[in-house]
Amino acid sequence: MNSLLSLITQSWWLLVLIGVMILVHELGHFWAARAFDVKVDIFSFGFGPRLFGFQRGETDYRFSLFLFGGYVKMAGDQPSEDGSTDPRGFLSKPRWQRLIIAFAGPFMNIVLAVGVLTGLFMVHFEKIIDDKGAVIGHVMPDSPAAKAGIQAGDKIVRLNGKENPDWEDIITTEIQAVAQPLTITYERQGRHIATSVTPVLDERSGLGDAGWEGQNQIQVGAVTEGMPAASAGLRKSDLLLTVNGLPIHSRYTLPEVIRKSEGKAVVLEYQRAGAIHSVAVNPVYKNMEGSTRWMIGVSSDVKWNIQKTKLSFPAALSESLRVNRRYGTLIVELLKGIVERRMPAKNLQGPVGIAQQATQAAQEGPATFLTLMSMVSLNLAILNLLPIPILDGAMILTLLIEMVMGRDISLSVKEAMLKVGFVFLMMLMVFVLYNDIVRRITPGLFLHL
Repeated sequence: MNSLLSLITQSWWLLVLIGVMILVHELGHFWAARAFDVKVDIFSFGFGPRLFGFQRGETDYRFSLFLFGGYVKMAGDQPSEDGSTDPRGFLSKPRWQRLIIAFAGPFMNIVLAVGVLTGLFMVHFEKIIDDKGAVIGHVMPDSPAAKAGIQAGDKIVRLNGKENPDWEDIITTEIQAVAQPLTITYERQGRHIATSVTPVLDERSGLGDAGWEGQNQIQVGAVTEGMPAASAGLRKSDLLLTVNGLPIHSRYTLPEVIRKSEGKAVVLEYQRAGAIHSVAVNPVYKNMEGSTRWMIGVSSDVKWNIQKTKLSFPAALSESLRVNRRYGTLIVELLKGIVERRMPAKNLQGPVGIAQQATQAAQEGPATFLTLMSMVSLNLAILNLLPIPILDGAMILTLLIEMVMGRDISLSVKEAMLKVGFVFLMMLMVFVLYNDIVRRITPGLFLHL
């Protein structure tokens, strides 16, 4: 019963999320077509056989069987059709008009991505306050950062030419730079030291990892009942200060000390309601999440210093453009990494994974769900602009080539491209569904398809 309810819930939020994407995308094509007096025969939400709908004017507005997608069917949009010579047919229009119609779908998804965040930031904007800069709180042993000589307490002051990067800059650059050296300058005791760090592929996430984490305040995220931490009286949101006298500035510090404890008691110093407490905890050797290790039954989270505010329209638009530009660049770089085979194709995610993320985002609140909607919309825009037959990007590229050549590409070539594109997309859909299944076992950051 719970599984059925979960399936229904995930399906609902997937339809809400993807439904908005599809509607906005296809409305872009529809409005552009109408603006150039192109006859629109069908406006379909979904693919396949017609389920229900209504006729208004010359257009059949319908819901089709397979709801993951949609299309606008214009008169004469295929060279082999009888209506291809219709003056109101798509192919009868000048190439520049067809180019605008093809681009209008992805453009509307970009507008949605920017608009959603702009509206959100005008009513709810969270700014992380961090005055100390990109100070490193922990370096994993034998990691690229450790091999480059970087230590906890060092401050990164330059990254690939960018002065005083924040951790958002660093993480965004790091995860896309598998096998690509990053030029780093860090500050240690007043001295500036230049080096390079080459992130390696994290097999679990499928992303680049340099093996460092920023210096932050760390608090108890969750306490497992029946484990030593619970018996010692630790509670969720306790601020962790030290373990065996070692300051805790990273989520990795406490687990690493416990793993090396060999079962000996560790002394934790923590703060609760302004008062500082100290307690000795004896780790136990248990299997958790497929790994057997010493543990005390506590997870640690970063305690962010967050300022909640509202932005004016100009400031919200500027911030939305910045966020979308950063995320768009990351999508392109991750796709580039997949093509160059530096990063695994498992980073591509299908409908099952998107449904899970949509459900989780909805549970966390409107702000999280709207942020996900913006990211998925931008994903859809970028992926639709790829020069893959059947997608908008292939039509745009074809029209640009024809405009340069001054003549049409032959019908046989176009038909062959469509067949290849259809087969490719079917194979891609099977692949991302497989990724969705694998991701339930090994979660990571995925690109939405």
